[in-house]
Amino acid sequence: MIDAHQHFWRIGRHGQVWPTPDMPALHHDALPDAFERLARPAGVTGSVVVQSQPDDRDTDYLVALATEEPFVRGVVGWADLEAPEAPRRVAFLADRPKFRGLRPMLQSLARDDWIAEARIDGPIGAMIDRSLVFDALVDTRHLRPLHRFARRWPELTIVIDHAAKPPIGEDPRPWRDGLAALATEPNVHCKLSGLTTEVRRGNPGEMLPTVIDEIAALFGPARLLWGSDWPVLNLASRYEDWLSLCRSRIASDAHEAVFGGNARRLYRL
Repeated sequence: MIDAHQHFWRIGRHGQVWPTPDMPALHHDALPDAFERLARPAGVTGSVVVQSQPDDRDTDYLVALATEEPFVRGVVGWADLEAPEAPRRVAFLADRPKFRGLRPMLQSLARDDWIAEARIDGPIGAMIDRSLVFDALVDTRHLRPLHRFARRWPELTIVIDHAAKPPIGEDPRPWRDGLAALATEPNVHCKLSGLTTEVRRGNPGEMLPTVIDEIAALFGPARLLWGSDWPVLNLASRYEDWLSLCRSRIASDAHEAVFGGNARRLYRL
């Protein structure tokens, strides 16, 4: 079983700027030993660690860490895709052990349509040539531009992180319509992760199962991956509780794919 989305960071090192001191529940080191103590008893046998800082130092740290940690099967890092040297940086990273994808943190960029308009053909072509995955950290306002991007690059494997952060408890229609449109593109996949911290109003116990069911129906068992979003998950839930909820909502004959097989295939673990 693979946890397809978790993070490591060290406060004040490797370009770390988030979480900030005003987030005491997260403002401490997040390291492999603590993660494995939760994941292994839950039956998880490996993970994909995802960048948390828009900084090359964070990516280099994760790559080095992964070489020392057998539990970490793959790394999704960050790179400045608009930098002149971006294609070379992508090629360099692709040759690092366990490096499997890039995440440009679209939710933090000033322009919602950046992904559809940016002149990043060189690094995207390099990603396709090296079979790297594009992790998309987005919310509702980015879904239309991301759809244009996905259609422009049909050979690029795209994985939507946290199901594009549905506004749970608020009007779901724009999010649902945008995600449904993206789900029609065969190169687009979705992570069942990060949902517990997206509950805006209402009872999570009543609302989360419905949202999970909607996402699973849109992408089906072949294009859905489970992830914890640890340690951010700790803000709203416990590791074993989130895993148990997702397992209860996914058909048992799809468990091998959603909770491991798809991550192993897409990230070449």
